Amino acid sequence: MSEAALKKVMDHAAAGLTARKAFFDTKAELVVEIARAMAVCLASGGKVMFCGNGGSAADCQHLAAEFTNRFKLERPPLPGLALTTDTSALTAIANDYSFDEVFSKQLQALGRPGDILVGLSTSGTSANVIRAMREAKRNNIVTVGMAGQSGGEMAAVADFLVTVPSADTPVVQEIHISAGHMMCHLVDHFLFEAVAELTPFLPQEG
Repeated sequence: MSEAALKKVMDHAAAGLTARKAFFDTKAELVVEIARAMAVCLASGGKVMFCGNGGSAADCQHLAAEFTNRFKLERPPLPGLALTTDTSALTAIANDYSFDEVFSKQLQALGRPGDILVGLSTSGTSANVIRAMREAKRNNIVTVGMAGQSGGEMAAVADFLVTVPSADTPVVQEIHISAGHMMCHLVDHFLFEAVAELTPFLPQEG
């Protein structure tokens, strides 16, 4: 057994455990608040969109699939959309305009007031994600920023800012998916298990 390899495993596990505990100790209420906003959006006929690059792009389609298929609960499909998966749109926009616009132009076409955009960027400085979030705010689309450390440029464009107390990109991404899973779990809670908890937050008619 390679002791050096084993130490890498244990060091990474320890760093992840420390950051995960610190995150949920301080951000659990924020995760609930975001999930409730998502549930209100979905109950009102809106959708949740996701954008990010690289590993964060994979997280986008992962979380969108949890909505359109299911998480744990057997329930109707929910409208989740990853803006990272249409290669024709991505390459056309990048080729004709700029890679910085690959998400913002899709958002202009597909987003509607009352929708939610979740932007994932471990650095908080991905230009195409920031531009999409800025475009979302101009169109009354709620923005959720998921980043590491202080949130970088996301802090100025996120209605809800989810930051992970780590500078280690893999650790940040692991906690992002944990937080995303909890949001999916809680959306199901509010929409299908504890509707009375959501009712006071729904738009009142009349």
